[in-house]
Amino acid sequence: MKRKYFIGFLFAALTSCSDYIEEENLSSESAETFYVTPEGFNSLVNANYSQLRNIYGDTPWPFIGGTDLYSKGRGRGPLGLTEYTDLNSTSSDVDHLYNECYEAIQLANRALYYSEITEQTANLPVLLAEVKFMRALSYFLLVQTYGGVAITDYYDTPVLEFDRNSAEEVYQQIISDLEDAIAGASSGSFNGKVNKRAARNLLAKVYLTRAYEDFGSNEDFNMAATLADEVLAGQGLNLPFEDVFTPGNDMNEEVIFSVQFDASSINADPDGLGSRQYAYFGSYLGGSEVLGQAPSRDYSACPTNFALGLFTEDDARWDATFMTEVFYIDTDDYTGPSYFTFYRVPKAEHDGLSVIEFYEPQWFTETDSLDYVNTTALAPAFKYHRWGEYSSEWTDQVSLDYEVICVKKFDDPAEGVAFGGRSSTRDIILGRLGETYLMAAEAYLQAGDPATGLQRLNVVRQRAGVVDAELSEFDIDYILDERGRELFGEYHRWFDLKRTGKLVERASLYNAQITESDFNGVGAQKILRPIPQQALDLNQNNDFPQNPAYN
Repeated sequence: MKRKYFIGFLFAALTSCSDYIEEENLSSESAETFYVTPEGFNSLVNANYSQLRNIYGDTPWPFIGGTDLYSKGRGRGPLGLTEYTDLNSTSSDVDHLYNECYEAIQLANRALYYSEITEQTANLPVLLAEVKFMRALSYFLLVQTYGGVAITDYYDTPVLEFDRNSAEEVYQQIISDLEDAIAGASSGSFNGKVNKRAARNLLAKVYLTRAYEDFGSNEDFNMAATLADEVLAGQGLNLPFEDVFTPGNDMNEEVIFSVQFDASSINADPDGLGSRQYAYFGSYLGGSEVLGQAPSRDYSACPTNFALGLFTEDDARWDATFMTEVFYIDTDDYTGPSYFTFYRVPKAEHDGLSVIEFYEPQWFTETDSLDYVNTTALAPAFKYHRWGEYSSEWTDQVSLDYEVICVKKFDDPAEGVAFGGRSSTRDIILGRLGETYLMAAEAYLQAGDPATGLQRLNVVRQRAGVVDAELSEFDIDYILDERGRELFGEYHRWFDLKRTGKLVERASLYNAQITESDFNGVGAQKILRPIPQQALDLNQNNDFPQNPAYN
């Protein structure tokens, strides 16, 4: 096998590039003897899956920062990624995807290398397909975030000089890997492992994204539409929207691919190996999380007024996405707000509970407001949050507990999760049927078949209980609004805006912390993130270019 050796992109190589694999090797065997056994090779593939947790389980900022839907609350995210005012090659979190994705790529390359010398089993082609999917996913995150990056092979000795491949070459690598994944992966239903459907779904998004590039084509939109329809395969959105995110239902029929977490797999470090997705998208809840009554919230990624205003009265996604009421309890052990009572008391009994925090929707009239307070059991110190007084813009002024409405889609009411950190064992959904319908809608629209695209989009709207969209209003902004309603908080938004060329326009228009001038860099706009400085410093190739706007 031809081998190339790269180190500059892989910061883990500064210490030990195998640290994240060796925990899987519980024997005293060396890698050379362990990975050539079925048990050892399986552990290497499992390490590829585990690395997904590091990519998605910790910080949300590369996925949601600096967009139209989220801005700072009482806390602050990294200014470079959230407000563009201090975005440079050393900015906080700008290296997150660079580090974690290249660690994932090195893991995948290692598995592909050992696949040629390990014991050849009947299941080996399936495992290789899974590995190629995960390598493709990492390259896809990299090329969207940083543009062209280095395409690397497996290395075991360092070389400090490397070249940068073009974005077009990276897309070709991604597509090749995913075509191999589709050919070799299991055709069974999703069980936590990559299958053909997951690979097709990711390939549809890759073609959809490449189509907007200057080297893309209308045929890419056609390919995206065809692949998305193959993934849909006539399956409707049969679950109520809230059921898709009900705790304990993470492996429901609409999930195509997700990052898997469970208590047994994080027990070595229960506060450091799980997910933090539950911790974002809401306000600090007054310390009650210490007593197990509420989740610990980061309070620095809060919904904008624009995001909250996307929902209408008949949209089931409003109540399914946001915690509009917080209940109050009075027991021997605790008296006060109890966010988790929503989950601990059957829904049929909610009407008998006292409410201490209520967040008024935008469609409430004064009569609706009076009816609510007159017909609801109100707790002591009840707080009525008026529309327009619980967004990121509002808390930027008042900065108090419970001032921002909380996103409940990712809540984990399990005992022990409320104390913060990466402690949640809920899966992070990366692909689901509702998004695939919206991908198809976008692909058909851009391919010149808006009527078919509108049909796909209206399947999503029908499940939400809202009226069908009309052809006269169906454009890319309408799709982005619909994605905002359907996918709020699901780690897609920055990539959605960048893909469609709407990042500068919509972030500066709808995010109060961002103006269009914030995007101005050195001779270009900050559309791509900068190559991390440490990667540049390690590289002895002086011709390796930084991205436009950061030179």
